Amino acid sequence: MELTEVTKFRRAVLTGIAKFTWSGNLPEHVYDILYNTVTEDTPRVRCCVHKERAVLKNRIDMALGLQTGINIVDASKKALAEPLDRTLPVIDVLPEACDQCPIDKFLVTDACRHCVAHKCINKCPRKAISIYQNRAYIDKTKCVECGICKKSCPFGAIIEVSRPCERSCVLGAITAGADRKAKIDFNKCVQCGACRSACPFGAIDERSAIVQVIKEIKAGKQVYALLAPSFVGQLGLKVTPAQVVAALMKAGFAAVKEVAIGADLTACREAKELMEKVPSEQKYMTSSCCPSFVNMIKKHVPAAESKISQTVSPMVACGRYVKELNPEAVTVFIGPCIAKKAEAYANLDAIDYAMTFEEMSCLLAGADIEADKMQVDEFNSEASLYGISFPVTCGVKSAVVNALGDEGKNLKTHYASGLERCLTEVKQLEDGKLDCEYFEGMACDRGCMDGPGSMVDYNIVNMLLKKYAAASPQKNVCDDSEAAKVLGKVNLDVK
Repeated sequence: MELTEVTKFRRAVLTGIAKFTWSGNLPEHVYDILYNTVTEDTPRVRCCVHKERAVLKNRIDMALGLQTGINIVDASKKALAEPLDRTLPVIDVLPEACDQCPIDKFLVTDACRHCVAHKCINKCPRKAISIYQNRAYIDKTKCVECGICKKSCPFGAIIEVSRPCERSCVLGAITAGADRKAKIDFNKCVQCGACRSACPFGAIDERSAIVQVIKEIKAGKQVYALLAPSFVGQLGLKVTPAQVVAALMKAGFAAVKEVAIGADLTACREAKELMEKVPSEQKYMTSSCCPSFVNMIKKHVPAAESKISQTVSPMVACGRYVKELNPEAVTVFIGPCIAKKAEAYANLDAIDYAMTFEEMSCLLAGADIEADKMQVDEFNSEASLYGISFPVTCGVKSAVVNALGDEGKNLKTHYASGLERCLTEVKQLEDGKLDCEYFEGMACDRGCMDGPGSMVDYNIVNMLLKKYAAASPQKNVCDDSEAAKVLGKVNLDVK
């Protein structure tokens, strides 16, 4: 993740909230976060210190998991006293932060030659273009932003300007409201977080459960940290997996389990489901690991919904595995994905809370725990090479093929990452234009490791994860992994 000013503000807020929640005096010190993060002397990214703090108040409300616009002292008391409000969307717009970007979508540049053909004028269906001072002029009161003028100009002198948030959302879930502020259509949104990363003003953020997780730990609950496979390297390139585990245990987690165990369970169950359904019942089946990909199909290609695997994701599989081991466990997924928070809301039988790696880092920083200072023995994974490799390119289908054994040798598979490509190719698949029996889809452009909640560059995590996976003594998904011991004891069906 790029360390921008927006990222610094978000981490300062999360770390401050964690610090005062750990110390038990959040309401008394929540304004310290506001006034210490933005002072008269700190670099200004907005017009004045008052605007800066107004935006920061919105960010504090989001970090507390609440609606924006609440007094932050009242909000902190509410977060401490009440359960997490799961009726609110995970991703939302910070009203004070949105810059109300201009919405004049098509602009005539200095490249306009005032040509004789006037193709832009002749092609415009609303007669919105005229010539003024020897260049084309677009009358915004008539323009319907169809884009024909841009396509017709032989010089390419008309350009299309779109908001970064709108441009990042290939599903069209973000538009400008009447007040020019960004609005999210949650009937289209799949909570992938691309808009949060794209907005240069930090006007879109995610709600956090960091207060609730710390509350559960302080209450003496048996809180389990479920680490997504790409946790390696997230707290520093030299921080070992064993040190990450030790840091979480020092923070008060009762145990740490790898979601890669859930990945092994998912791969075994999904392989069995694939053999049962394809081609006897349906022509193809898609993966179900990525919640944004799954919701993209449900909301934007409903004809393909019946082809989604009915095996739960590795996160849910791991949560159910832990609940089977310990019914009193409070499960906290930790990974690079924002959409997992929404998936957790829908699977409370397995996952109580979901956090990003960024939130994990802030939770530890708030407790003054430094992972690189942990003195520990080496950590041995209980998951297979394939389970650990789920986040790498084609990782899911490779695990499924491994689980199938000889039956998987001739399986026709396909991989797509990035929602735009996923949307296009699922439609092709449904229309019979793509020859495939098993389709693995990942919403983020380079798969899970490229998620918005990651702390480290994709290429570094990719290298470290492959090295970590190769070191696993368990080489086959369904034979010698921890998952093999509990397969059949854990319900892996989507409810």
